[in-house]
Amino acid sequence: QVQLVESGGGLVQAGGSLRVSCAASGGTFSSYAMGWFRQAPGKERKFVSAIRSGGTTIYAESVKGRFIISRDNAKNTVYLQMNSLKPEDTAVYYCAAAGRYSFTYSAIGAYDYWGQGTQVTVSS
Repeated sequence: QVQLVESGGGLVQAGGSLRVSCAASGGTFSSYAMGWFRQAPGKERKFVSAIRSGGTTIYAESVKGRFIISRDNAKNTVYLQMNSLKPEDTAVYYCAAAGRYSFTYSAIGAYDYWGQGTQVTVSS
């Protein structure tokens, strides 16, 4: 069983930066695709970014050019560096792990394990 714990959320002004982290335990981290999703109040959970086991990355259009996903297999950790933050980036950010192949890792159904989430609030 894989456990995921997010950290690094907080309050930041618009235009600022924040890095959230997700530490994994209980599985073979290097073999998993890892994703970040976010959910704003009253809205559905949406894809933000993902990184395959081999390092290939994908991003939602809304964050492309501003967010960077990376992973450190030695630390069993995936990161999401968020730059040029906007108030509309405000949400709970969730980390997810996929232990099986998927054609696309932008779908919620591709993931087997989820963290509890970390709040990111961007003030205007």
